[in-house]
Amino acid sequence: MWWNRKHPEPEPEHEAPDAAAAAAAATPLHRNAFILMGLGGGTLAVIGLAQISSIVAPVFLALVLTICVHPLRVALERRGVPRGIATGAVIVAVVALLLVFGYAVLVALSQFAELLPQFAPEIHAWIAGVGTWLASVGIDSAEISAALGSFDVGQIAQVVWGLAGGLVGLTSTFVIIFTMLLLMAMDAALLPAALRQIETRRPLFVRAVADYASNVRRYMVVTTALGIAQGLINWVVLEVLGVPGAFIWGLLSFICSFIPNVGYFIAIIPPIVFGALTGGWQTVIAVIVLYGIVNAGVQSIVQPRVVGNAVALSQTITFFSVLFWAIVLGPTGAILAIPLTLLVRLLLIDTNPRMPWVRPLLGDLDEAKASLATSDAARRAARRAKKSGEVAALPSAETAEPASPADDAARD
Repeated sequence: MWWNRKHPEPEPEHEAPDAAAAAAAATPLHRNAFILMGLGGGTLAVIGLAQISSIVAPVFLALVLTICVHPLRVALERRGVPRGIATGAVIVAVVALLLVFGYAVLVALSQFAELLPQFAPEIHAWIAGVGTWLASVGIDSAEISAALGSFDVGQIAQVVWGLAGGLVGLTSTFVIIFTMLLLMAMDAALLPAALRQIETRRPLFVRAVADYASNVRRYMVVTTALGIAQGLINWVVLEVLGVPGAFIWGLLSFICSFIPNVGYFIAIIPPIVFGALTGGWQTVIAVIVLYGIVNAGVQSIVQPRVVGNAVALSQTITFFSVLFWAIVLGPTGAILAIPLTLLVRLLLIDTNPRMPWVRPLLGDLDEAKASLATSDAARRAARRAKKSGEVAALPSAETAEPASPADDAARD
């Protein structure tokens, strides 16, 4: 009978999954714990690096130098040079560069040691003038007066020599760099074959490592070339202006060219001080203007065009990386801040297939700039269309015939 017939129950409708619910389901249950564990592990790693900075800094410098001279090996091997001779040529080239740079630094330090006693009276008089000026504006504390009164010019040389690490520190650093260069140069001969073997299983890792080496090489080579040009120009400018120690400040300008955002201000302070001691405010203004022109031309116009997107770090992260690595690894960390930050990005982001979305937040803004340029072009086109429409409507209103009195009477 029809009343005994079983009717099938209607199937429940499948609702579209909510995006928020899907995102919540994809989020790990212990996400906050993982974040805290990562922060704790990162903190321990940074503290450990700071404790062994005297080893890490020269080893990483040797790595960067090996990456920069690797094209020399490739060019020699393509011309049929045996692999051992190519390795020896790479080592000789890097050691020659280090010896030339070390000799220039020693000459600059010796000139600086001779320069300070010559201007000791002027420096003390200038310090006394600063104390008098501070007192005239109402800043006259016992601590400031004691600090200015106990200032000794010889302390500056001691501080500079301490930053350089002293003779023992420089010798040990050079030994570590030379040893690591020797070993890395020999290992680099087999690295391409090892990467080809890994590429079949980890293509993302191999591509990220190759991109890192290429970007670091382009950044360091371009920065070195432009730093040499900037140092030579500043040397000549200071010689023309008659600022004492022009070679020292030119070399300082070259070294500080590797420190983004901050290096310019570090390099300009000594020429300003010695320019004020010898030539007065006219020389100070000339130094500031000429240094500003050279720095703006080299670092703001030429370098971005040549380096391109090799760094892909925002200005904020670049400045923070200089401060961070300077605290962790000292002056070498400030000079190598960009390669060090790119290495951290390589380990945490570039080799992780889930993390490419983070790159735009760090400064890889090519797509964002293209989108912004497109929207700006569309906005300008809309403004032009609006203006052209207003201009077209204006002549039609001006050329319209005025209504006659008869037409007005007819309308009334």
